[in-house]
Amino acid sequence: MSAPERTESAEEHRSGFVCLVGRPNSGKSTLTNAMVGQKVAITSSRPQTTRHVVRGVVHRSDAQLVLVDTPGLHRPRTLLGERLNDQVAGTLAEVDLVCFCLPADQRVGPGDRFIAQQLADLADRTPVVAVVTKADLVGRSQMTEHLLAVADLGPWVDVVPVSAVSGYQVRLLVDVLVGHLPPGPAFYPDGELTDEPDQVMVAELVREAALEGVRDELPHSLAVVVEEMVERDQPAADGRPLIDVRVELYVERDSQKAIIIGRGGSRLRDIGTRARTQIEALLGAKVFLDLHVRVAKDWQRDPRQLGRLGF
Repeated sequence: MSAPERTESAEEHRSGFVCLVGRPNSGKSTLTNAMVGQKVAITSSRPQTTRHVVRGVVHRSDAQLVLVDTPGLHRPRTLLGERLNDQVAGTLAEVDLVCFCLPADQRVGPGDRFIAQQLADLADRTPVVAVVTKADLVGRSQMTEHLLAVADLGPWVDVVPVSAVSGYQVRLLVDVLVGHLPPGPAFYPDGELTDEPDQVMVAELVREAALEGVRDELPHSLAVVVEEMVERDQPAADGRPLIDVRVELYVERDSQKAIIIGRGGSRLRDIGTRARTQIEALLGAKVFLDLHVRVAKDWQRDPRQLGRLGF
């Protein structure tokens, strides 16, 4: 992760990069979106939704927080899993602060302890804030018990319960994170909420739409690539630019292809409808979305195919 150069200077202003880390489905992406105040990372109830490092920028008059949402750390079973874990490790080495996310509705488990051990090794040079996510899903007594268990895991500089869904203590968490950042000027211009390229965001929105309501094994086998984005010479009837977007959805088996397409193409049409609405909002344009489903056998374990798909 290479940071952009700082764009201004200010004596009391604080700024820095904050990495959100945790096991899969611990609420990192939802929390990132809540703190930024706009969707910059896709979310799903399926574990391992996040596939690459996503940056979201929180602007304040006294600080700029660059949130780095990472894939969930897990015991890898494929080459893709190994590469996702490597992404997290590389990010942890380059940030100013770490947010360790642990969901309130799940007991502290072996995966959390594994991550905690890694973060404890970083604590001498990088502060770690433990964030108990999904606070809206548990009662007071269960929350108290969970907070004590989280506090015992490692040398955290703070432990903060939040709910990204209800907004509970999200602003407080931002205050806490800012308090641990070094003094410094802004990295990003005011109003810029992410540095993700449009093509990456479009691919992620299509993948998010495709993950809705599918079987457990499919999310890990699905990859999405934007092959082409071309603006037409003539605008749409409403005066907006008209952009042709061609997208390839890759799965590993013919049976998975059938799941994505659905009976008579019904599911693929639903995916296109859901994704198109968000893509048009992102691009500020009318979009003609052309989706194709391909089979790339065992791509998660094939170095050549992983490279072609952007991993």
